[in-house]
Amino acid sequence: MRTYNYEKSQGWFKRAAEVLPCGIPGHMSPVVNIPVSDYPLFTERAQGSKFWDVDGNEFIDYMCAYGPMILGYGHPAVDKAALDQYKVANCTTGPTTLMVELAEYLVETVPIARWAFFAKNGGDITTYSTMIARKATGRRKIVAIKGGYHGVAPWMQSPGHPGTVGEDHTNVIRIGWNDFDAFERVVAENDGDVAGFIATPYHVPVFQDNALPENGYWEKVERLCKKKGIVLIVDDIRHGFRLNLGGSNEYFGFKPDLICFCKALANGYTISALVGTGELKNEAAKVFYTGSYWYQAAPMAAALACLKELNRINAPKIMLAQGEKLLTGLTASAKSHGFDLKVTGSPSMPYLRITNDESQMLHQEWCGECTKRGAFFASHHNWFMSTAHSDNDIEKTLEIADEAFGVLKRRHG
Repeated sequence: MRTYNYEKSQGWFKRAAEVLPCGIPGHMSPVVNIPVSDYPLFTERAQGSKFWDVDGNEFIDYMCAYGPMILGYGHPAVDKAALDQYKVANCTTGPTTLMVELAEYLVETVPIARWAFFAKNGGDITTYSTMIARKATGRRKIVAIKGGYHGVAPWMQSPGHPGTVGEDHTNVIRIGWNDFDAFERVVAENDGDVAGFIATPYHVPVFQDNALPENGYWEKVERLCKKKGIVLIVDDIRHGFRLNLGGSNEYFGFKPDLICFCKALANGYTISALVGTGELKNEAAKVFYTGSYWYQAAPMAAALACLKELNRINAPKIMLAQGEKLLTGLTASAKSHGFDLKVTGSPSMPYLRITNDESQMLHQEWCGECTKRGAFFASHHNWFMSTAHSDNDIEKTLEIADEAFGVLKRRHG
C-alpha cells in the first residue's frame, strides 16, 4: 500500500506561514497532529465520508471536520436546503420565519426543550448558558470539570493560557469528573452562590482516556442541582445527536435545564443552539446576547434539513453500530500484532490509545502511518463517526490499520 506525499501541502504552508499566525491557526495547526510529516495540511474537496487534500490524496475522515460532518460531506438534502435559501435571502436585517420553524422542530425533538436560541459557535452558546444561569439565580459561581472544554473564551481556558488573566477564573470552580462528593462539597462551601454546573455528557479530555459517567452520577448531580436551585447545563456541542436525537442526557437518563448544541446541528453550516426548560425562558429573554450574522437563514435551512434527515434514518443507531464494527476490527488487528489498543468513550465518538507505550509516541506513530495511507486518525482527540461511513470504508480502514500495525511491529518488535 503506497504512502502519501504532501509536497503541495508543504508549499502552501510556507506561503501561509508568511501571512497567518501559526500558518494554520487553531485545532488543525501543524503542532497538533504528530508526526507533522504524516498529515495533510490543506483540503481541496470533500464528499461523503472522505476528503481530498491539495496533493490529490484521498482520506476516509474519522475527524469529520472535528465533528460537524454527521451525514457526510456534501449531503444533497442539506446542501439543497441551504442553496435554495441562499437564492432567496440569507443575512438580512431581520430573521426569516425559518428561525421559528427550526426552534419549533428542536422543541419537538428535544424532550427538555420549551424554547431555542441560535448563534454561530459552540462557545457563543456555552457562554450564554452561564449568563442565563447567573441571571436566573442572582449568583456568581460556575462549577465545571477539570480538563473539560467549553470553547476558547478566557473563562473556559485553563489558568495560565496565553492571553488570559487570573481574574478570568475568579468565579469558575473546577472539580474532577465523576466526583460527586467534590461537587457536593463545593456547593456546601459556596452555599447560595453557585449559579450553574456545566459539563459534557461524558468526559472527553485530550491526550487522555475518555470517561463515561459512573452509575448514578448524573442522577445525583441533577437531584442536588434541583435541591439547591443550581442551573444544570449540558455542553452537548461535541456529543449532540451522536448518542440520542433528544440530547445525550436522554441516553444517560437525566434532565438538565439547558443544553448546548453546535457541531452536528447543520452538517457543517455555521449555527449553534441553546435549548432550555420553560422555567428559564423569561430569564433567557432578559440576557442581551446577539451577533451580526446570527439571523442567517441558510444555516437555519440546513439545520432543519439535517435534523429531519437524522430523525428519518435514526442516525445515532447507525453511527453507534458502524463505530462498533470499526472498533472491534481495530482492537482485533492490534492484538494480532501484539499491541493493546484501548478504546474509551462511545462507539460513535471514541478515543483510542495504544497502551504499550505510556508516552503515546507509539500511538502517534500508528495514527500517522494510518493517515498517510488514507485513514485520517488523530492521536490526541476523540474521533467522530458519521452516517456516511460505509462498510466498505470500514473494511478499507481495517486493511490500512493492519498494515500500519505491521510497520510498527517491524520497527519496534
